[in-house]
Amino acid sequence: MRAAFVALVAILWREGLRFLGQRGRLVAALVRPLVWLFIFAAGFRAALGLSIIPPYQTYVLYEVYIVPGLCGMILLFNGMQSSLSLVYDREMGSMRLLLTSPRPRWWLLTSKLIAGSCISVLQAYAFLAIAALYGIRMEWIGYLAALPAMFVAALMLGALGLMLSSFVRQLENFAGVMNFVIFPMFFLSSALYPLWKMAEASPFLRDVCAANPFTHAVELIRFALYGQWNLPALGWVLVALAVFGAAALWGYDPARGTMRHKG
Repeated sequence: MRAAFVALVAILWREGLRFLGQRGRLVAALVRPLVWLFIFAAGFRAALGLSIIPPYQTYVLYEVYIVPGLCGMILLFNGMQSSLSLVYDREMGSMRLLLTSPRPRWWLLTSKLIAGSCISVLQAYAFLAIAALYGIRMEWIGYLAALPAMFVAALMLGALGLMLSSFVRQLENFAGVMNFVIFPMFFLSSALYPLWKMAEASPFLRDVCAANPFTHAVELIRFALYGQWNLPALGWVLVALAVFGAAALWGYDPARGTMRHKG
């Protein structure tokens, strides 16, 4: 048990040092949601005509509605970027050294996933701090409740990236896969507009958004920021986490996955 904890701490420390050494990574993670918050939100609010936002039934600005979705954007992009580093580590050989350590493979991958999720949550809270300075503030209980919600969502999105990295063998190919996954997941979700608005435009697209795991991650964060728990969303996020995590373990199995081809 102690050895497993030491392995977890070592991986957390390594990922933390890597993050501190890549200062532009935090800036890049914050630029995207801040652009949406400061520039696009005003146009979207007017175009969608949003005034009353379910389930809260209070008059709020559109910026308040999309803040949880932008937190989800940070978690999604960082989950994929963390997985991109896995592909790089595998090409350089350091990933193979990690997976040949005495600790179980599933624990090493889980530790990697936890480390990436912690960094994602820190970046999301940095964005919430900037939003608070901008005037978009939540109740303090919402910030506390959002911590476990964002961590679970980050684990799910990180597991998705981990699964993709286990089946993509070249760094250049994974960058293309990232764009193919990130943008459909983000735009076909409730991050920018509620599902009831999507249903008015297209019931089919509304069903696609409802089946998107990222939608449930965003709704979990959105309810948590208002001090509420969305148990159905939590259930779907946990199911997606289990599926993506199992697929990632299968992919990194040297007897089946891409690690077999990499020696």
